[in-house]
Amino acid sequence: MTVAEHSSDSPEARAAAVRALEAEFGELITHFRRLILENANRVSPGMLPGAYKALTTIARCEQVTASALAERMLMDKGQVSRTVRELEDLGLVERSPDPSDGRSSLLRLTALGTERLAAARAPQEGMLMSALHEWSLTDIDNLTRLLHALASGVTPG
Repeated sequence: MTVAEHSSDSPEARAAAVRALEAEFGELITHFRRLILENANRVSPGMLPGAYKALTTIARCEQVTASALAERMLMDKGQVSRTVRELEDLGLVERSPDPSDGRSSLLRLTALGTERLAAARAPQEGMLMSALHEWSLTDIDNLTRLLHALASGVTPG
């Protein structure tokens, strides 16, 4: 039974709806973990999911300091340092001096990192486009808006 099928917004109905949503999120999380593992292996065989997530975070930021990366990923600085070193050793990430702070450096993807990341993501991008092919743009926009509201902790408007 969906939320829309409940005749009232009782605490029991709301709890059931939230449990159903939680179950769907659990399925999505399992699916995304599998995709992240596959993508990490496409970037570099044996790459750990945490290194892949660091790579994608650096790509999303375009350039970022190690401390900002640690803060964004909720990782300790030592862990980020080891992960960044691994990505550098693979030729996927490079450092350059931070012009605003001489004590730190900026991390960015190399051309190889950009190329490998794009190749790793390509299969999933096609899958998502295919999965949403029959969806209206309004439904895609609504899902995006609602997920953003949930992630931000705000009430959707």
